[in-house]
Amino acid sequence: MPNMLDAVLLCGGAGLRLRSIIGDTPKGMANIGGRPFLELLIRQLYRHGFERAILAIGYGGDAIRSYFGNQAFGLQLAYSEEPRPLGTGGALRNATDAVGSESVLIMNGDSYTDADLGELVANYHKVRTDASIVVVPADSRGDCGSVQLDENGKLAAFAEKYGPFHAPYVNAGIYVLSREILYEIPPKVELSLERELLPEWLRRGKCIKAFISSAKCIDIGTPERYWEAQDILTKVEVDANVPQSGSQ
Repeated sequence: MPNMLDAVLLCGGAGLRLRSIIGDTPKGMANIGGRPFLELLIRQLYRHGFERAILAIGYGGDAIRSYFGNQAFGLQLAYSEEPRPLGTGGALRNATDAVGSESVLIMNGDSYTDADLGELVANYHKVRTDASIVVVPADSRGDCGSVQLDENGKLAAFAEKYGPFHAPYVNAGIYVLSREILYEIPPKVELSLERELLPEWLRRGKCIKAFISSAKCIDIGTPERYWEAQDILTKVEVDANVPQSGSQ
């Protein structure tokens, strides 16, 4: 992969809507086919050539750190812990100092999309935008960020969850951003990457390029989608050629 990037996994969520299923377990550790959900994402990153990831932890962070340690499934791991809930944008800003690359891949820690991450990064460097975002075809759900694109594939409008318009694509929760733009986020402030930062960057004229993937975005945010994920993701990444050990 050209210009090797670090990755940040946003996995600080408490999973309140899943309490009836996972109890006090942090959402990223929810069991999918006998494995914590985060294992799927770490394996996916390794399969696409990544070497290092920062886990942005919050609720139940000790359980995540204890399970994965500093190296797992081929990746070197570091941790950024929120002193209090900071939202996805605040957690990302909190993790920025731990990022060693000039740009960074960001992934929501509760959704899986089998997009070509290597191609995403290569495309980001080729077109030299401020940010890239993976979008996938819209389905019948109304609680995903709707994305409108212009004729050049750039974001023209973005509405996170129950937005004012219907669009053919939705946000898959995977981004490539420059470390420079992350330092523009106010530190120690609770912010949403989706509801606040992305729309604000568009208003300020930032160039955000869409990377269109035909893959399905599968998240575990509700009990219904958790059980759907069990059916779909139980065998995903199982055959990936990655080291089989867990924490080290």
